[in-house]
Amino acid sequence: MSSIVTDRGIVHYETFGRGKPVVLLHCWLGSWNYWFSTMEYLANHKYKTYALDFWGFGDSAKQGSFTVEEYVQMVEQFMDRMGLDRARVMGHSMGGSVSLSLTLAHPQRVSKVAVIGSPIVGSGLSLLLKLSGNRQVAKLLYTIPGLLPYIMKALSFTYARDWRTLYDMLKKDLSRTTVESFSASIRDLRHTDLRPRLHECRVPAMGIYGRKDNIVNPKQGEVIRKGIKNHVVHYFDDSGHFPMLDQTELFHQRILEFLEEL
Repeated sequence: MSSIVTDRGIVHYETFGRGKPVVLLHCWLGSWNYWFSTMEYLANHKYKTYALDFWGFGDSAKQGSFTVEEYVQMVEQFMDRMGLDRARVMGHSMGGSVSLSLTLAHPQRVSKVAVIGSPIVGSGLSLLLKLSGNRQVAKLLYTIPGLLPYIMKALSFTYARDWRTLYDMLKKDLSRTTVESFSASIRDLRHTDLRPRLHECRVPAMGIYGRKDNIVNPKQGEVIRKGIKNHVVHYFDDSGHFPMLDQTELFHQRILEFLEEL
């Protein structure tokens, strides 16, 4: 396990491969582990991947305000510590919102940006996620023993075809998430709206959305189409919110095509 110390505490990360750098950012309630197969795949194609745990999640420190803006600062600090002046940055769900926010705030640090099932506008989140940003709802979910894992297990059936793998990852990551990071991060994401600045994106951007996604409205891909000039958007017919699990081969193919396109 690798880690660095930042102004908010320890940031845990993992790295695979050698070659051109790619920074990978995970989803809400997730961790670096969601990227494991992608890291192995890209390592075989001469890329060096860095996947980190956001503050409040995984094995990183639990201090912070857990906002998109703070996570942008976190990724910038991480890149500084790793000696990465510029890199390709990809994120899933909340991680994609952070990736795109980083690109808009610090365009000199990002050469390409990809978002997977990510809300560009917070209103694209499902009702359940919006409710999770309510402090009282979050406290209730954490107060009643076994309630949140039970809900996640029940919902996993609708989130991914390989629901058992997804639930195993969710269960592990939930055990390392505090009520503060659980609620504050999704509450801030709910109020995110990147539309006014999308036209400022000057690097190639890609969006991947599963048409069966019931966590983030896949129509968020159209927001990218309308707002970013240099873009490509893919819709996966047989995927929900986790295309890296539902259609792994196609997902990796689209990622590699985007990374290697001149």
